[in-house]
Amino acid sequence: MGNSPSRAPRAIVLVLDSVGAGALPDAAEYGDEGANTLSHTAEACGGLSMPVLGAMGLGNITEIAGVPPTAQPTASWGRNAEASKGKDTTTGHWEMMGLVLRRALPTYPDGFPAEVLSEFVRLTGVPGVLGNYAASGTVIIQDLGAEHVATGKPIVYTSADSVFQIACHEEAFGLERLYEVSEIARGMLTGDHCVGRVIARPFIGPDAEGRYTRTHRRRDFALKPFEPTVLDLLQAAGIPVLGVGKIGDIFAWQGVTSSPHVTDNMDGFSRLVEAVRHPEQGFVFANLVDFDMLWGHRNEAEAYGAGLEAVDRRMPELLGAMIDGDLLIVTADHGCDPTTPSTDHSREYAPLIATVKGVKRGARLGTRATFGDIGETVLDFYGLRDRCGRGTSFLQEVLSA
Repeated sequence: MGNSPSRAPRAIVLVLDSVGAGALPDAAEYGDEGANTLSHTAEACGGLSMPVLGAMGLGNITEIAGVPPTAQPTASWGRNAEASKGKDTTTGHWEMMGLVLRRALPTYPDGFPAEVLSEFVRLTGVPGVLGNYAASGTVIIQDLGAEHVATGKPIVYTSADSVFQIACHEEAFGLERLYEVSEIARGMLTGDHCVGRVIARPFIGPDAEGRYTRTHRRRDFALKPFEPTVLDLLQAAGIPVLGVGKIGDIFAWQGVTSSPHVTDNMDGFSRLVEAVRHPEQGFVFANLVDFDMLWGHRNEAEAYGAGLEAVDRRMPELLGAMIDGDLLIVTADHGCDPTTPSTDHSREYAPLIATVKGVKRGARLGTRATFGDIGETVLDFYGLRDRCGRGTSFLQEVLSA
């Protein structure tokens, strides 16, 4: 049995950022043919120990060394295809909550046009910019950090994703000043240049070895959803949305009641458990970003695998915080296979684990046509008839397992 029902049952969605489960049929169009973040990470680590998520059916979704399939999963399992164009964080999260993008957000593999940067300089008053190419954030601050400190010019860069990233030294440039110029950039990047996110990337250093280090005080300035999402529908129905991590940033705080920033995955997991235990009603929507930010983009497969095992070790804590009737969905927003030559996101299926506490068995949910099935399931859980209509609820499949 669950905890004492001091509150009404709640829905919880946990996004393991970038933990993809195999290449989508159109992955080759994105340069991601054969990608499989979960499978390849496990192989690179010589197998993973994930007994809790394994028992819930994770090994049934895709081949994972050390996490075998089970004939009697304790949760329902499947995978979600992405209906939207693209493979970035904003696109994945928006689609989960019912907003499908028919045209991919703009990307800049050759850097931003001169007119974009000149307008950025004019509006912010900075003395110019450094960089302006696609790069790893940890590499570019080593290459240009000293020049940035000496000149005061922000480091501007991008990736294969729809992002305008601004890296600045917390002390030499100023953290609040970095946030200010990032917010200006967000307001500027509209129309043909409406990137999904402007990301403020603060760093410190150099240390004794001359190295610069990014901090966790990053801030995302996301494009505002241009249609109502599941979050808006929940809020309209009087159901607060309790975000954890960068959820507030991803949705430009539209439909989000609270979303405290976190320092790392384990801090995020602790905040998630706190939110689940919150005595008042509310949908809990959490993102654990280290898989993507720290390990996927740096091709650190062993660290990625260790991070997966760390989350699995804490799953009993989350399950223990739930009361009977709570719905838990574990998924991802895209892939970021750390074993490929690329350091960018990969176009992959998202794993899907779903359980209602008190239901002891799981059902095979199959391959879902869209991430939007998650949002429709959340609305179904709260009994809301007003739906986004971009997916199909799997709640009854979970309940009748």
